[in-house]
Amino acid sequence: MDIVPRSDTLETLASPDAGSPRKPFDLLRWYAWVSLAFILSVAVGLGLISSRFIIDESVERDALLTAQFITSIADAEVRHVAIPNVRTMGELLDPRTDHAALPGVSPQARRKARGEFLDHIAHLPDMLLANIYAPDRTVIWSSNPALMGKLIEGDDDLDRAFEYKMRVSASYHNFDQARAEQKFVTPPEHLFIENYIPLFDADGERVTAMVEIYKEPHDLIVRIEHGLIRIWLAIILGAGLVYLGLYGIMRRAARLMAVQQKRLISNETYVALGEVSSAVAHSLRNPLASIRSSAELAQVFDEGPAQRNIDEIISQVDRMSHWIRQLLQSLRPLNDEAVAVDLLQALQDSLQSFAVPLARGGVTLDLQPMPAVQVLGQPALLGQIFNSLIDNALESMEQGGRLRVEVVKQDRRSVTLRLSDTGRGMNERQQRMAFRPFFTTKQGGLGVGLVLVKRIMERFGGSVRLSSSEGRGTRVSLHFRLAEAC
Repeated sequence: MDIVPRSDTLETLASPDAGSPRKPFDLLRWYAWVSLAFILSVAVGLGLISSRFIIDESVERDALLTAQFITSIADAEVRHVAIPNVRTMGELLDPRTDHAALPGVSPQARRKARGEFLDHIAHLPDMLLANIYAPDRTVIWSSNPALMGKLIEGDDDLDRAFEYKMRVSASYHNFDQARAEQKFVTPPEHLFIENYIPLFDADGERVTAMVEIYKEPHDLIVRIEHGLIRIWLAIILGAGLVYLGLYGIMRRAARLMAVQQKRLISNETYVALGEVSSAVAHSLRNPLASIRSSAELAQVFDEGPAQRNIDEIISQVDRMSHWIRQLLQSLRPLNDEAVAVDLLQALQDSLQSFAVPLARGGVTLDLQPMPAVQVLGQPALLGQIFNSLIDNALESMEQGGRLRVEVVKQDRRSVTLRLSDTGRGMNERQQRMAFRPFFTTKQGGLGVGLVLVKRIMERFGGSVRLSSSEGRGTRVSLHFRLAEAC
C-alpha cells in the first residue's frame, strides 16, 4: 500500500517558522528583572512616604513649639505690664488703636508693653522674618521695616488662618519673590518654615492679630537630613536583602526544576529506548541463535579453509549478543531495594575476575589498604560497577600501566573510593560526554557502561565523578553512603 503524504503536512514542514527553534523561557532571568523592578518601586515609594512623613512631623512639631512659645510670651507680658482694661496682647499690637480703643491709657504704656513683646519676637532663634497682621491683613509690625503698613492680599494661608482661627504651618525649599510678605532680610539657605499663629481676644472667639514667623531651624534641618539618610539606607539595605533572599530561593528552585526536568527527560528517554531496545533485542535473539547454531554445526563438519570464517561468525554473534545484554541491562528500571554490602568483598570479587586480563595486559594492580565498611547497594550491581570501571581502565592501557584503588575520604555517613589508571585519558569534550548514553571511545563499544555506573550510584544515594587528562590517565571517584549511618 502506497502512503501519500498530505499537502498541509508538507507545507507545515516547509514553513520556516515551523522549524525555527523557540528560545527557552528563562524563569530565573525573568524573575530577576521583574522582582527587581517591583522591589525598587516599593522601596522608592516607601522611602518617599517615610521622608514626607518625617519632614511633615518635624515641621509640625517645630511649629507647635513656636506657637506655644509666642502664646506664652504674650500672656506673660500682659500680666507683667498690668494695664487696666487690657486682657490680651492682641489688643495692644495695633498702634492705630492706641488713642481710640482704650481711653485713659497712655500711649507710652501701650508702646512699652508692645515693644517688650515685639522684642522677644524679633530675637527668636533661627528667625528669618516676623510679621504681625491686623484683622484687615495690614502689616502692623515686621522685622523688615519695608513691609510695615502694607496690605497683604491673595495669601491663602493667611486667609485660612484668620477664617478658621487656627494655626497654619508649611515648609518650603525656595522662597517666592512674588509674595509680598516674603521679603527676607537674610535669604534662607535650605529648608525654611512658615508659621501663622493667631492671637485671640479674652473670650477666645475673635482673632485680634496674626503673628507670622519664618524660621530656618538649622539644628532641626540637620536632624531631618540625618533621619532621611538613615531611612534611605535602611530601605536600600532591606530591599537588597529581600531581593537577594528571594533571588536565592528562586535560583535554588530554578536549579531544582532544571534537575527535575533533566531527570524527567532522561526517564522518558530511557523508557522509550527501553521499549525500542526490548523489541529489537527480542527480534534479534532468535536469528542470532540460529546463526550461531548453524555456524557451530558447520564448524563440526567442516575442517577446511572456511573454518576461520566460521570462527569469526561465532565471535561476532557472541559480540552482538553481549551488546544486546548490555543494552537491556542499562535500560531496565533499577527497582532493587538497598541492602548493606561489604565494599571490600565486592571490589575483591571483581578484581579476582579480572586477574588474568590484567596480567595479560601488563597492568600492575596497586590496591591500598581499605577499611572494612558496608555501603548501601546490591552485590550484583556493585560488582557491575567495578567490572565496568576495571574493563574501561584495562581498555585504556593497551601498552600496560598501573591501576590504583584507594579510599580517599571517609566520615560517619559516607566513603569515597577512587580508581586511577595510567591510560591514554580523555580530552575535555570526551569528559563532558562520558556519562551520556551511547557515547564511547572504545573500539566497538556500545557506550552504556558509565551510564549504568551513574544510574546505579544515584539509585542508592551515591554519586560518581570523573577527571581525566590526555596521556596521563583517568580517575573515577565513587561516593558511597554507609549502611551504618542509615
